[in-house]
Amino acid sequence: MQNLKGKIAWVTGAGSGIGQAAAIALASEGATVILTGRRKQPLDDVARTVKADGGNAFVQTGDLTRATTASRVAKAIQTKLGRIDILVNNAGVNILKRSWDQLQPDGADDVIAGNLSSAFYCVLAVLPIMRAQRDGLLVHTASWAGRFVSPLAGAAYVAAKHGVVAMSHSINCEECVNGIRSSVVCPGEVATPILDQRPVPVSKEDRARMLQPEDMGDLIRYIATLPAHVCLNEVLVSPTWNRGYVAALRPSQSKV
Repeated sequence: MQNLKGKIAWVTGAGSGIGQAAAIALASEGATVILTGRRKQPLDDVARTVKADGGNAFVQTGDLTRATTASRVAKAIQTKLGRIDILVNNAGVNILKRSWDQLQPDGADDVIAGNLSSAFYCVLAVLPIMRAQRDGLLVHTASWAGRFVSPLAGAAYVAAKHGVVAMSHSINCEECVNGIRSSVVCPGEVATPILDQRPVPVSKEDRARMLQPEDMGDLIRYIATLPAHVCLNEVLVSPTWNRGYVAALRPSQSKV
């Protein structure tokens, strides 16, 4: 294990949830964090939290569904700080009308752009910098829905997150010879603001049993502090009280 003093970490979707927790966790290990998202105010709030704890943080706002945003931010980071050591590819979105009988083309476009295209754009922006360094780590937030298909997350989200998983593994296939590592994290339900986009509201009791953003931030911190010769290719993690498992158990329990 190593601390991250002197490392530069770019965190997308950093204004709340997993991105916020990851930024704070990485900064606590000494990394300078660059925070990207669409809304400036939440990013400024996270930056203040990092700085209050003695860390370094900079804000770079932008809509990552536009290819030019990722290249602009990556270039700005390289110009200001000289390198990019870690990319936390966390930006994501879902919609209410997600089932096949409700899904519309514009909704599918929004979900695929927000979860998959944006991730590709960020990877394409940082790889040349990391190749020149002969070193770099990419950590992508996928989902349980990136490994298992179910109606709950919706068709577009499931397809996009499966794409993120495949993208990450394909990076390792080609870029391992350049000292670059890619990890994809596939969490089950996490108590983040994206739950507000569920068609069926999630209770406070259920949210309390879920993975918390801080759990994911700590996991990402752990991945980032592994030695450079170690690649943690994929992590599948869920709450102990897994609502999918519990729902599957109930019919059989009712027969006992």
